[in-house]
Amino acid sequence: MMQANEPIIIEQTYNTPAEKVWQALTDNIQMKKWYFDLEDFKPEPGFKFQFEGGTETQTFLHLCEVTEAIPEKKLTYSWRYNGYAGNSFVTFELFPEGEKTRLKLTHAGLETFPASEPAFAKANFVEGWNHISGISLKEFLEAEPETKR
Repeated sequence: MMQANEPIIIEQTYNTPAEKVWQALTDNIQMKKWYFDLEDFKPEPGFKFQFEGGTETQTFLHLCEVTEAIPEKKLTYSWRYNGYAGNSFVTFELFPEGEKTRLKLTHAGLETFPASEPAFAKANFVEGWNHISGISLKEFLEAEPETKR
């Protein structure tokens, strides 16, 4: 049984070097292909960004701010919702393993969100991050490179 105040931790290994994973996590053009449609993104502490996301029936304006960025090693940003109490933090940590890279994704602070909002249930975050890191990002990183025209 998951404890409400324990962070979500998901680990994935990709058949690609850390440099490429870092670019996917921080380059706005690449992020649009596997993550959310952000207007802009910079891996710099203090950089604020926002995006719409949610379910088919309900979307939320996500308000985020980069708090830590160590190139090819660690990226952390706050993650909260416009109009709702609470603030959480998403951290991506990269561990090079030869030609592969292990990604450790941590989402902490979910217990600060209103329990009365079903969309903020921890299981939804687990499902979402598993899909994003295990399917969307993995397929993006491990796809055959497009041939140059």
